[in-house]
Amino acid sequence: MEGAYNSRTPEEVFRDFRARRAGIVKALTTEVEKFYGLCDPEKENLCLYGLPNETWEVNLPAEEVPPELPEPVLGINFARDGMDEKDWLALVAVHSDAWLLAVSFYFGARFGFDKESRRRLFNMINNLPTIYEVVTGTAKKPTKEKTPNSSSKSNKSASKPPLRHGEPHIKPPPKPKEEDESGDEENGDVGEEEQGSALCGSCGTNYGPDEFWICCDVCERWFHGKCVKITPARAEHIKQYKCPDCGSKRARGA
Repeated sequence: MEGAYNSRTPEEVFRDFRARRAGIVKALTTEVEKFYGLCDPEKENLCLYGLPNETWEVNLPAEEVPPELPEPVLGINFARDGMDEKDWLALVAVHSDAWLLAVSFYFGARFGFDKESRRRLFNMINNLPTIYEVVTGTAKKPTKEKTPNSSSKSNKSASKPPLRHGEPHIKPPPKPKEEDESGDEENGDVGEEEQGSALCGSCGTNYGPDEFWICCDVCERWFHGKCVKITPARAEHIKQYKCPDCGSKRARGA
C-alpha cells in the first residue's frame, strides 16, 4: 500500500512512529468530524491509517497477502453507530496504539535491531502519551514523592510561573528539559516530570522553540497553533481562548 522505507536506526523508526501517530491524533481530535463521516457503516471493512507525512486516511485494508506492513484493525466503521461516540473513538485509539507499536517493531525486526536498539526505540515511544491518553484526556503528569535529593527539581518546578487567566495566552509553554533519547533512567525522571506541562493537548508532541503555541483559558492546556487552526495574528484579538474540547462542551451544555 505504501512505498519503500529508508528507516535504518531506532531514531529514524521513531520519527516514522511519531509522524504516523500525529496523523491519527488529528483524525481522532481536531479532524474528528471528517473522520466520523468517512467511517460509514454501510461501506466495507475500513481501517484508519496514520501516514509518514503526519496525515491520515480511512481506507480498505491492503489487498496483498501478506501485507507489506502490519495492518490496522478492520471494521472500525461497523462499530460507529453501535456505541457512544466517545467510547468508539477511545476504541479506535487503543487499536491504533497497538498498530503503531506493531509497525515500529516490524521495522525493528526488518532492520535487525539488537536488544539495545529495541530498548532505545521503546523508551522513545514510551516518552510520548498514547493516542488513547490524548483522545480520552487521561494523560497526566507523573506525581513523584519529594526526597532530600529532589530539591533541585523542586526549585526548577517552582521557578516556572503558573498559568493564570489574566496572563497572555500566547506565551510559550514551559520548555521540557532535553533528555537522552536512549531513555537513561538517571535522566528520565526529570525529563518526564518537566515534559508533562509542555505537550500539545491535541497532537501530544513536545514544545518546539520556533513553534507558535496557545493556551486554553479554561483547561489551561497548551496547543500548537496549527493543531487548533489559530494564527499569532488571530490570537492577538482573542480575549479568552477556548480549545475545541472546551468550546464543544460549552455548546453542548447550552
